[in-house]
Amino acid sequence: MHIGLVGLGKMGNNMRDRLRVGGVEVTGYDPNPAVTDVATLADLAKALPTPRVVWVMVPSGQITDDVIHDLSDVLEPGDLVIDGGNSRFLEDFKHAEFLAVKKIKFLDCGVSGGVWGLKNGYGLMCGGDASDVERAMPIFDALRPEGPRDEGFVHAGEVGAGHYAKMVHNGIEYAIMQAWAEGYELMSSRPDLIKDVTGTFKAWERGTVVRSWLLELLVKALEEDPEFKDISGYVEDSGEGRWTVEEALNNAVPVPTIAASIFARFVSRQGDSPSMKAVAALRNQFGGHAVRKS
Repeated sequence: MHIGLVGLGKMGNNMRDRLRVGGVEVTGYDPNPAVTDVATLADLAKALPTPRVVWVMVPSGQITDDVIHDLSDVLEPGDLVIDGGNSRFLEDFKHAEFLAVKKIKFLDCGVSGGVWGLKNGYGLMCGGDASDVERAMPIFDALRPEGPRDEGFVHAGEVGAGHYAKMVHNGIEYAIMQAWAEGYELMSSRPDLIKDVTGTFKAWERGTVVRSWLLELLVKALEEDPEFKDISGYVEDSGEGRWTVEEALNNAVPVPTIAASIFARFVSRQGDSPSMKAVAALRNQFGGHAVRKS
């Protein structure tokens, strides 16, 4: 299989490498000449066999809109566009309708795995028509972790379902990180009792009911900087946590834990706190997100 990949940043570049290792031929396009395989989107379209499959991996919002509109000018009826970025699910409806006018197919795919996905594989949540999903399965199989397909991939539903699932996933992620961060601050507040905070977290990595990959990443961050002296407690949010809370409000679904984790990030922007330093460190560990230095 031979696909196009638009967007070769931290995630896209690693995904291109994993796809190639998995036997998928990839031609990538990025405005950065240092990483792109072709000079223009038109060149990308010319390089691909028909019917084409193009994966879009760019920031959500206007950039995704622009890329999809530009692709529609160089693609043909029967081609397939997959949005693997962090678009809001409402945008998927708009993009699918826009492309359908030109008889271009569309899938949305939530992707989780961060900068570790190249090695470990990516968790994939896809939305769209079943026939289009089946057509793209060699791509999903190359990207997902090794093992049973249903442990790393789901066809969640129709268009929009993939990004909806990823939105909820990220809302849960916000809450879990906040819990780890608050535990870190609480133990750090009692140096008279807890002499080894890092060691305590590390002892929980095997056998306990709270063991998880995020815990392992927190231990890694603590081993690199035990007191987070080099990290500011200022924490950004990507938008998906907010969308999760907004969707919960629209559907009268109580999500107090997720909502509290969002508000905690807002508090972080009003001053420095140990727990917010822990959240910032975790985001840097799993996603390569930038941190502010103290």
